[in-house]
Amino acid sequence: MNDTPHFTLDGEDLAFTPGDTVLQAATRAGHYIPHLCWHPTLGAHGSCRVCIVRADGRAVAACTQRATEGLEVQSQTDELQAHRKTLLQMLFIEGNHFCPSCEKSGQCKLQASAYAVGMEGPHFEEFYPDRPVDASHPALLLDFNRCILCELCVRASRELDGKRVFAIGGHGIGTRLLVDSASGRLADTPLSPDDHAAAICPVGAILPKRRGFAVPIGQRRYDLHPISEPQPGDDA
Repeated sequence: MNDTPHFTLDGEDLAFTPGDTVLQAATRAGHYIPHLCWHPTLGAHGSCRVCIVRADGRAVAACTQRATEGLEVQSQTDELQAHRKTLLQMLFIEGNHFCPSCEKSGQCKLQASAYAVGMEGPHFEEFYPDRPVDASHPALLLDFNRCILCELCVRASRELDGKRVFAIGGHGIGTRLLVDSASGRLADTPLSPDDHAAAICPVGAILPKRRGFAVPIGQRRYDLHPISEPQPGDDA
């Protein structure tokens, strides 16, 4: 007798391990649910809401919704894709995301997620913020203009690296990523290029120096395969 619990995702039965979230179980089974603030090495956060699904008719974040026996989950509906598209459009216009000139193009999860949901333009008026670029660190560049406030670097630094290099401050439209040092400069923190926090950014906010365009545009991860097609070695 098979006692493995199951739920359904868009009509397909998926097995799960007790304690799994919908996103964890779906990802393990090779199903793509768009997401930006979730990473398998970190706990659920639920901040970006791009992973929104309907679970038994309720709109929930797949990264925080626990899988339960018999749960009916919908992810690939026109309504949900339209909602995700709006969220992504808002992320694009709030920051400066000029994909053709960005070193992260082809490796950027914001860009790849926009392609996945069929986003064709920002739709809303762009803010064009003027935020600083911190080039003080000898090995890493921090561009606040591209930060989407997913908090992955904040959590990775705290939970995986044990350093607390980053923090989030402010409220509402004034919410910003902060460098947790007396000077506010990245050079005055213990951040190392080998830290999880240095490599976990899904966009082009944290980049290694002197390695720009080492992999040519057109030959990068999402240039070759859409984000909806998981590849060996993918971390999220």
